[in-house]
Amino acid sequence: MVTGTEAVIEAEGIVTRFGAQSVHDGVTFSIARGTLAAMIGGSGSGKSVLLREIIGLLRPTAGHVRVLGCDMWHSSAEEVAAIRRRFGMMFQDGALFSSLTVAQNVAVPLAEHAPPPRELLDPLIQLRLAQAGLPADAGAKMPSELSGGMRKRAAIARALALEPEILFLDEPTSGLDPPTARGFDRLVRSLVDDLGITVLLVTHDLDTLLTMVDQLIVLADGRVLADGPVREVIAADDPWIRSYFSIRTMVEARSCAPSPAPVQRSHRDGS
Repeated sequence: MVTGTEAVIEAEGIVTRFGAQSVHDGVTFSIARGTLAAMIGGSGSGKSVLLREIIGLLRPTAGHVRVLGCDMWHSSAEEVAAIRRRFGMMFQDGALFSSLTVAQNVAVPLAEHAPPPRELLDPLIQLRLAQAGLPADAGAKMPSELSGGMRKRAAIARALALEPEILFLDEPTSGLDPPTARGFDRLVRSLVDDLGITVLLVTHDLDTLLTMVDQLIVLADGRVLADGPVREVIAADDPWIRSYFSIRTMVEARSCAPSPAPVQRSHRDGS
């Protein structure tokens, strides 16, 4: 929970049920401005469902979601629409329009919410591409012509189109090779550090969690199991958390272990 700092994302007592199935049963947390927060949980813990509830795509059964002070499910349509212009969303697959060029994809939210003067449109698109770490010539390409990492960056460029205060990212490094994923991590971290954007991402990427994240929120059994700085959460005396991070611990232990001494073969062995 955030204390003494402006909270720009707040979930309070979120309950989510689909028929007899209960997904969330009182989820509560908050995220301060300028924070890179990550949400993890086991399969079926409702991470992506909660993300959609926060951005106003799926209504929770009960509870309150506030984004930049606006209650997303108890405010007028006009108020919610105004808030949506202040945040960006990147879905797991990027969700780019396959029939549009990258530049045209970036222009979609601009055309929908805040059309700039025609003479400023191309420079603005180029700025967003640059902020996402894409070369200028990427704008003329179709999404199918891009690598997986470049498609993710194109989706970020589109999410940045309206100069958002908050970015929501669903599994942003899934499907990327490790070097590309780490490059994407650095991009997201720079958006927080250099532009002051608040980021909430859902991820299973342990490298992202252990090297980039300020706040870690763990969902389990319908509630928030842990919430705080990554090192504090990892140190929590909880079996699920210990199990989740144990693989990384074992890999690091093995990588730090001394290599076995070479076997000395005698002439009797035929050497």
